[in-house]
Parts: sequence; structure tokens; C-alpha cells
Amino acid sequence: MTVVMISGASAGVGRAVVRRFAGPGMKLGLIARDEARLEAAAQEVRAAGGDALVLPGDVADPETSERAAEQLEAAFGPIDIWINVAMVTVLAPVARTTAEEYRRVTEVTYLGTVHGTLAALKRMRPRNHGAIVQIGSALAYRSIPLQSAYCAAKAAVLGFTESLRTELLHDQSAVTVTMVQLPAVNTPQFDWARNKTGHRAQPVPPIFEPEVIADAIHHAAFHPRREYWLGFSAAKAIVADKVAPALADRYLAATGYSGQLTDAAERDRPDNLYESVPGDVGARGRFSDRASGTSPAIWASEHRDALLGLGALAATGLAAGLLARAMKGRRRG
Repeated sequence: MTVVMISGASAGVGRAVVRRFAGPGMKLGLIARDEARLEAAAQEVRAAGGDALVLPGDVADPETSERAAEQLEAAFGPIDIWINVAMVTVLAPVARTTAEEYRRVTEVTYLGTVHGTLAALKRMRPRNHGAIVQIGSALAYRSIPLQSAYCAAKAAVLGFTESLRTELLHDQSAVTVTMVQLPAVNTPQFDWARNKTGHRAQPVPPIFEPEVIADAIHHAAFHPRREYWLGFSAAKAIVADKVAPALADRYLAATGYSGQLTDAAERDRPDNLYESVPGDVGARGRFSDRASGTSPAIWASEHRDALLGLGALAATGLAAGLLARAMKGRRRG
């Protein structure tokens, strides 16, 4: 039996993660604001042979995570894995984003992760057992225009997680913390995130289906390491910011607006910044015609150690072959 807590479990990547973990012997705790969507997610878990506990609440409130942890362990036993997925965002230039909007995105996307992590650590550290998975983004490293609140929150998650990791190493704790940096994903967020641009939003290609991301998160939970960079696009953004940040600034200044916005107008629709938007939309958004259901780069990231081992073995074999050929030539001489 494996007990897993998932925040942001009712839609998008979180919903895909719920489906990926569902199965015989799996006991899932599901946190999100929309109770009806959580009930639908729980039914999917039960239909797959697992069990689920619906735990409605807003992760911006630290009591939500603490209460959820108490209830999940009372129902199913010690938590083995905690996955922090919950997020909100605002699409707008900095000058048009209010202080309250920045506060709200920070409270959910950053502090929600902190609250979940604290609740997990409170239980995992005394047992010296457990895995925490933080859902990050390539934007934690390389900020883009129109998403300053989200980029800043994910950067804060990165800083928090790196500090925590060093402390766990110092304490020689067996508790692991892994951060998974996401690329663009086909989720419903583009139709319910607060958007003040006047144009309909879209993810910047290449776009991946949430099931691909959920597979990688599942792998990370059971094969923890420092970080996973999902997809070549995420790796490219992270490395580009390290190597040539000023060039990346200019590139994004030229392409960052048009890449995220369509020509279609969008005004006066509900958003989920403070309240959830009704309706069970599942995991996917409206971009499946442009989204990929596979990723060789993600597979390579998951199997990095094996590939490095094969590379070393191949290099050793090549070196041995060259040495044998040289020795044979020397004997002939």
C-alpha cells in the first residue's frame, strides 16, 4: 500500500497525476477548492482499484494542508509521497498587475507549496521516510513577459526547495525532495486563469499533454533525484538563461507577447484566482490538436543514469577496441 497526497488534484496536471497514481494498493488524498471535481476525481481512483479521500480546501491557508494530512493518515496510515501541484496565475504586464493579485498568486503557488511541504515534513522526518515532489516550471529559472507573478512564485519554490534539500542532506535524512520543471502543458488553466491582456491565451509550443507530465511526476516520486527537466524546451530555456541571459531577455521581449496571445479577443469571463470555476473539465485543455502525447527528451531525462552508464560502457568498449588495434599494429611492426 502507498499513501499519496496530491494538491491541485481536481483539474489539469494535478488531475492527470491523480489518474496516473490510481490503481490497486494506492490510497490518495486529494486537495483542491472544488469539492465536486474532487469527488469526480475520487470516483476515477476507485474505478481504477484504488481508494481516495476528498479533502477540499485552499492551500493558501496553512491549516488546509495540516488538516488534510491529519485526515489522510487517520484514514489510510502514514503518508509516503506528497506532491505539491496547486497553482494560480495572472496573465498581465507588471504595470497592470495589482499588489493584491501578486499576493494571491504568491499565497497559492509559492506558500501553498510551503504549507504542503511543512505538513509532509512534520510526519516524514520523525519516520525518516517519505518523498516530496514539487511541481515547478522552466519559468522558475527563465521568467517571461506577462507572467511575472507566476514566474516569481515558481522561482521562490525553487529557492525554498534548494534550502530544504541542503538541510535534509545535513541531517542525513532519508526524506527526499525532488523538483520537476515543466514545459508548456495542455491544461484548462488558459481558459480560467485571470487574463488582463484582452486576448485569448495559449501555451508556447512545444506543448505536451498532461498525461506525459503525470508519467514523469510518477517516475520522479519513485525515483527521486535533485531535479527533472521535462522536455527539450524546458532544458533549452533553463540553459539559455544560464549561458546568455541578456540574449534571452531580448528574444522574449520580441516573441514573448505574441507567443502567449492569440488574435482572438477575450474579456469578462470567470477566472479562478480567488474562487474555483464550476464544471469538471478533467486534465486536458483545448490544445490537443497541437499537443504531443510522447517526449523522447522526457524519457531520456527519466533514464539519464542508465543512458550515462551505457555511454560510459560504449566509450570503454571503444577505447578497448582502439587499444587492441594499436597493440596489434605494434606487434606487426
